[in-house]
Amino acid sequence: MKVIMTGGGTGGHIYPAIAIADKIRRKNPDASILFIGTKKGMESNLIPESGYEIRFINARGFDRRNPLKNIATVRDFLRGNAQAGKILNDFKPDIVIGTGGYVCAPIIRAAGKRGIPAYIHEQNAYPGLANRMLEKYAKKVFISFPESEKYFKEKDKLILTGNPIRKEFVVSSVIDYRKKLGIGDSEFLILSFAGSRGAERLNDVVLDLADMIQNIPGARLVHITGNVRFEGFCERLKEKGITNGIKINILPYADSIHEYMFASDLVISRSGAITAAELTACGKPSILIPSPNVTANHQYFNARAIADKGGAVLIEEKDLTSEKLITAVMRLVNNREALNAMAKASASLGRTDGADAIYDELGMDRHISKAEGIL
Repeated sequence: MKVIMTGGGTGGHIYPAIAIADKIRRKNPDASILFIGTKKGMESNLIPESGYEIRFINARGFDRRNPLKNIATVRDFLRGNAQAGKILNDFKPDIVIGTGGYVCAPIIRAAGKRGIPAYIHEQNAYPGLANRMLEKYAKKVFISFPESEKYFKEKDKLILTGNPIRKEFVVSSVIDYRKKLGIGDSEFLILSFAGSRGAERLNDVVLDLADMIQNIPGARLVHITGNVRFEGFCERLKEKGITNGIKINILPYADSIHEYMFASDLVISRSGAITAAELTACGKPSILIPSPNVTANHQYFNARAIADKGGAVLIEEKDLTSEKLITAVMRLVNNREALNAMAKASASLGRTDGADAIYDELGMDRHISKAEGIL
C-alpha cells in the first residue's frame, strides 16, 4: 500500500497530515508513506522529525498585493506540475491525500487527472482557495466545520470529520495534569498563548492582565510569549514589579501544551484551526482573539463557529484592549456557572476521532486488498 501525503506551509496544514499518516501507519505498518512539500515550508523540518520521508517540489501562492511577483508563482507552478507528475509516475501511489496549502495543487491535480483516488482535508470554517479549486479533482472532501459546506460546490463529496488532532489530546484526558503541574483544586488557572512566534498585541494586553492576576487570591496565569518575544516580555514584566515564578509563569514555548490546556480553567488564544480543534477536544472555555494577518481572515470564522455555540468569547484584535480582556476574564473567574456552560458548549463541538473518521472514509482495507490481488 502506497500513500502520498501533501500539505504544508504552516503547522495548521502539516499537523493534520501527520495525524492522518500516523493513523494509517498504526493500522497498516507495512504501508509506504511519502510526503510532498516545499523546502521553504515548516514541513521541511516537521515531517522528517516525525519519521517520514519527504520530497520537495516548487510551489508558491499568488501575491495579491504585488502582481509582479506572480511571474515567479506561475514559473513555480509549471515546474511543480512537472515535478508532481514525475513523483507520481515513480512512486505509483494507491491514494493521495492533501491537507491544504499551495503545494497541494499540483499533486492533487495530477493525481485526479491520472485516475488516482485523491482526497483533500479542509481544517478551517472558511476554506482555503487551494482546496476550493481542487475539489473537482478529489474523490472526497473532508471538512472540519459544518459552516464550510456552503463554500464548496460538490456537496455530495463532503464528509464532516472534524480536524485530526495530535495523539496527546486523544489519550491524555485521563491524566491529572493539574496535579502534575502543581495546580491546586481550588486555584483558577488561565492559560494564554498565540503560537510558536507569539503575537505582540496579545502580549501587550496579557502584561496588564498579569498585573491584575497577581492581586487575585487563587488565580494563576501561564503565558507563552513565543520564543522571539520572551526576553522582551520578561523585561517589561520586571519593570512592572512582577516576578516570573509560580503565580505568574511566563514561558517562551511549551512542547507539552496539551498538559497546560487540560489543566487550565480558561484559555486565551488565537483561533487557528488546530488550536480550535484542540480546545474543543479538551472542552475548554476560551477567549479567542483571531489573527487578522491570515488569508481571508479564516481565524475569525473558526472563532465565530465556537462563539456562536457558546463555547468561547470572541474579541477581534481591532477591538482588543487590556480593559476589554480583563473584563471578560473577570466575568468568568467570578461566575463558575457561566464558565461551566461554556465548557459544556465547547465540549459539544469537540472531536477526538478526526483521523479515525478520515481513515474509515479512505477505504484503506479495500485498497490493500486490491493491491494484494485479493479482489
